[in-house]
Amino acid sequence: MGLNLEYMDGQTPLDEDENDGLLIKTISTRGELDEFEQLNIEKAIEWTISRKFKTEYILSEQFVKLLHYKMFCDTWLWAGKFRKTNKNIGVDKYLIGEELKCLIDDCLFWIENKTYPEDEIAIRFKHRLVEIHCFPNGNGRHSRLMADVIISKIFEKNYFTWSSSNLNKKSEARTNYLNAIKKGDKGFIQPLIKFARL
Repeated sequence: MGLNLEYMDGQTPLDEDENDGLLIKTISTRGELDEFEQLNIEKAIEWTISRKFKTEYILSEQFVKLLHYKMFCDTWLWAGKFRKTNKNIGVDKYLIGEELKCLIDDCLFWIENKTYPEDEIAIRFKHRLVEIHCFPNGNGRHSRLMADVIISKIFEKNYFTWSSSNLNKKSEARTNYLNAIKKGDKGFIQPLIKFARL
């Protein structure tokens, strides 16, 4: 039967070999996949809530990969592994590690020097993480949880609400979210910060 997915605007299509990394072979529809992934992500969220992490660990390649793994390890064989193909978004696959290191170094600098307000630091990190696009899929969800971990564990503030909506389904909230991302791409980060706190 195989997995035949439809993609919405803003989603990164999987290559055939990435599709083959599906661990639950009975899944055949987007709805079934979303359900399994969501259960996996909820376990990852519980994991982040129940632990304390040092800033230097959160802002490390190891943690970025581990969080993605925790979010998708029950669903995808490639969970927590950098993508091996180029996509319609993101840096060249060979530059992922280098670009992620630059982002981490920048974020540590922002924190140490209070370059931006705390919410803005977390959202800037999230936005650039999506631009790098480290993984075959799940980059938006992963980057939002990374922002939540940064704001809650480093700055000890409440998690972002992200409009209290499921941003993986077609909705007005998803459209507003993608519009805020596009404004961030042009250097206007405030709409995305505002959306994260709606």
